Amino acid sequence: MINRKYHALTTKYNVLYNGKVAFEEGIKNIENQYEDDFWELLPIEPIKFTEIKSTTVEDLGFGGFDDPFSAEKKEEKEKEPTPFELAEEKSVKAIQKHSMKIKGKEKNSQIDDAYLLLGKSRYYTQRFIPAIEAFNYITTYYPQANLIAETKVWRAKANIRIGNEDFAIETLSLLLKDRNLSKKDKANAHTALAMAYTKKDSLQAVIEHLKAAVKVGQNKNQKARNLFVLGQVYGLNNHKDSALYVFNKLANYKKAPYKYRIHANIAMATNTVGDSSVSTLIEKYRELIEVRENRPYLAALYHQMGVLEEERDSLVKAVENYKIALASKNVSEKQKEKTYEKLATLYFNSKQYVLASKYYDSVLATTQEKNLKIKRIERKVEGLTSLVSYESIVSYNDSVLELASLTPEERKAHFEKYIQKLKQEDARKAQKKLNEISFGNSFGRSLSSTEKGKWYFYNEQSLAFGKKEFQQIWGDRSLADNWRWSANLQVNQKNEEVITIEKTARYDLNAYLQSVPTDLQEIDSLKTQRNNALFKLGILYKERFNDQAIAASRFERLLLLNPKEDLLLPTNYHLFRIYDEQNNSKAQIYKNRLLEKYPESPYAQIIKNPNKKPKANKNEEEIEELYKIAFNLYRDRMYEDAVCFIEESLTTIENSVLIPKFELLKAYCIGKYAKKIDYKESLRKVFTTYPNTVEGKKALEIANRLKK
Repeated sequence: MINRKYHALTTKYNVLYNGKVAFEEGIKNIENQYEDDFWELLPIEPIKFTEIKSTTVEDLGFGGFDDPFSAEKKEEKEKEPTPFELAEEKSVKAIQKHSMKIKGKEKNSQIDDAYLLLGKSRYYTQRFIPAIEAFNYITTYYPQANLIAETKVWRAKANIRIGNEDFAIETLSLLLKDRNLSKKDKANAHTALAMAYTKKDSLQAVIEHLKAAVKVGQNKNQKARNLFVLGQVYGLNNHKDSALYVFNKLANYKKAPYKYRIHANIAMATNTVGDSSVSTLIEKYRELIEVRENRPYLAALYHQMGVLEEERDSLVKAVENYKIALASKNVSEKQKEKTYEKLATLYFNSKQYVLASKYYDSVLATTQEKNLKIKRIERKVEGLTSLVSYESIVSYNDSVLELASLTPEERKAHFEKYIQKLKQEDARKAQKKLNEISFGNSFGRSLSSTEKGKWYFYNEQSLAFGKKEFQQIWGDRSLADNWRWSANLQVNQKNEEVITIEKTARYDLNAYLQSVPTDLQEIDSLKTQRNNALFKLGILYKERFNDQAIAASRFERLLLLNPKEDLLLPTNYHLFRIYDEQNNSKAQIYKNRLLEKYPESPYAQIIKNPNKKPKANKNEEEIEELYKIAFNLYRDRMYEDAVCFIEESLTTIENSVLIPKFELLKAYCIGKYAKKIDYKESLRKVFTTYPNTVEGKKALEIANRLKK
């Protein structure tokens, strides 16, 4: 009896105690280092494991139940052990030095605790199979131990980590049938079951077990986490009322850690129902923003206010709140990405495509992910980049052509007015600098007489003005003797000369006048560029962005500019199609124009016989021009538009040697945006239809490479 008590006491208050202290330190390290992403579904257990390591015979840790340490590594580690490794070492020491197995029975009452600590330590070092062996040892040799329920929960969690969810569900379900199970063990068992069903994507079962865990749970941290995950799962199932109820309950749960309570308030915005709840929540957010403790969460609060304002169609206020969220001090990269995306989508839906393009670019610059959503944004940005480019060409060429159309006297008056405006602006900026310097001097003189001679360097604002003034006059100078020597002065003089030249150029009337093109060939080139850009914009708005109103406005403006026939015919045809789909009477105008003025054109044939393939009446030069347009669309990454254009062009040509080129280009376009199987099918069509052509052989070569 004395030996039993001695070994039990030594195990509990010496070796095992030190092991538990190390284990708790490891848990605290995990809690401090782990960062939750509240924008995604939280893991029920706040720990991130890497991929499961390969398991060898040595890793198993047990040769059998009677010899649990036969495979333990004996090598001394060069680096300092982690807290969990130290806890494992102490539990092993407790078992090896203080185990009292007599006639097959363990007489030391603390050894089962040592095995449990051993398994838990291995669990957190991601050695799940050795951990399961330790837990199995307890269930086999200590079936009546008071920690048997806790052991079974930990064993189930380890099985979940290695993908054995069915076994975990079975054992935990049996465990919950025990009527004598404590509330703590019930809560842990339900939490572990929720983890298992999460991996099986059984959201309804996850909800049931999280509710049960919350009902009996006493650990305030895990209870708060379970509540938050429960609210998120309700939201995923589109049960907004239930989600709002859960988040509201968590927000008012005073014992919960503050991060869960504030994020519960934040999560309410995406689960509101009805205008009254939106208004109530906006007022609540305004109150939360005023609380000093919520400064780290300002970005999220303003973002969610933007979401709510957008929900009640207050788009101006929504944009204002999103921009404040981006300017907040503690905004995270993930928060930036979410807010940039909201602004981009809002501007895109409002048909402000240039602004949308900028914010989508910011999303791509901020994100670290490469999921399906990001790929869609990348494709959208490609189209928007082309759109912005063409709009810039139209805007720039319009302004230059407008200046070129003025008389010399009108151009001179225009630029004189512009130069005068520049001078006034420069004078205003110079006066502002003088005012700043004067303000600094007067501020310095207001100091007490005891600070005379030292005032300047005690005033940060005046000091900043002084530094700025010095750098403007002398430039950047190193701290050295004779710093004003001529060598240094020459550098400053050169800088002043450059500034003077730049200012002179800004005010040089002749420089502006000479920049306006007067050569007819150059002017015609600008007109052609603008007209082509207008046509591409019309196609882009019509096909890529499905904005028929803006597409029609670009096409109609193009017709007013008397474009060449290669643009005139398709422009009339596209306008006919746009208005015909809208049942607009304008469709008849463009239809009649094509039928009366160009009755032999392929577009007229399509209108006359919409279900019949028209006969080819184009020569090879015209077909080459069509191919160039299609290739330019491909080069500009307008792949879907290129496919539409190619399909339309193929209906107007027959027996041309260029048809294989069109088909291969079409396959290339499909490969850029469609699935791999569609790409393969389009290539197969080319090499089976045109096997003896260069294009057919190229398609076959690419298809063979794809197989590899």
